[in-house]
Amino acid sequence: MLGGLRIEHDKHSVGHSDADVLLHAVTDALLGAAGLGDIGEMFPDTDPANKGRDSAEMLRAAWQRVHDAGWKIANLDCIVFAQRPKITPHKEAIRQRLADLLRLEAKRINLKAKTGESVGPVGREEAVMAECVVLLAHSLSFPY
Repeated sequence: MLGGLRIEHDKHSVGHSDADVLLHAVTDALLGAAGLGDIGEMFPDTDPANKGRDSAEMLRAAWQRVHDAGWKIANLDCIVFAQRPKITPHKEAIRQRLADLLRLEAKRINLKAKTGESVGPVGREEAVMAECVVLLAHSLSFPY
């Protein structure tokens, strides 16, 4: 799973939930930007209810908490670090899936893909990583 989509590959991510590294990074970025903690606090891996949990469900719940606190998303910028599978063929579908989950125009979401250039855990295909930065504005001062 990556960005809420099942992407065919001969390897898979391992995690307590469905291990969607991109949705986890987006969730953390939203919670952090709003000062509402992080994904591990909201969905601890010590809670059996989170075993195998859908990361899209976690993102929706986190976004609802951020939204209820009065925040809106101005834009979201993400990087996926993966040697394989290649992300570029899936970028638009992932952006649209994120837009759907966040009820946001896809044009406010950017997604970049980087390889490890065959170096380090990403380059050796031992890991996939994601980083996201979100710009939030409080709804009282955000015209749209």
